[in-house]
Amino acid sequence: MTSDSRQAPGLFMIPQQAERLGEDITLQELRYHKRRVMVCKEFTFDAAHHLHAYEGKCKNLHGHTYKAVFGISAFTDSIGLAVDFSEIKQIWRTRIEGWLDHRYLNETLPKMNTTAENMVVWLYEQMEAALQDEPYSQRIDRGRTEFVRLYETPTSYAEARREWMGDE
Repeated sequence: MTSDSRQAPGLFMIPQQAERLGEDITLQELRYHKRRVMVCKEFTFDAAHHLHAYEGKCKNLHGHTYKAVFGISAFTDSIGLAVDFSEIKQIWRTRIEGWLDHRYLNETLPKMNTTAENMVVWLYEQMEAALQDEPYSQRIDRGRTEFVRLYETPTSYAEARREWMGDE
């Protein structure tokens, strides 16, 4: 499909063939802009924990199916990608998941009360450190963690944001 044959929004047609690099679109046209963009990826894990110095049900050993959502921003590369979702997944699998999934968090995480508020900052720190290390720092153009959201239940979460991480 050439640029002359592009259809206006609302008009539908069946493509006759897939767009071809070098014929229908050039390598230079793949990058639409040079702006910072945020991509988000979420992961789930099951873990057990209990809280210290807390009077309530959570002082007892119990478990959750947690959901962690990462917002990562970077500048797009020559083909229009800021952060490949597979890169975020690789960081999760190699640097974070082993500390959390099907674990007793009071034993595997650093010494802390395993509240969602403490854990979300730990998650932020792990992702940010990974993005600054090789090979990610070489492949992702000024990648940084913008936020991490940790759901302890489907309706309750804690969040850490880049702008808050420098606050005292």
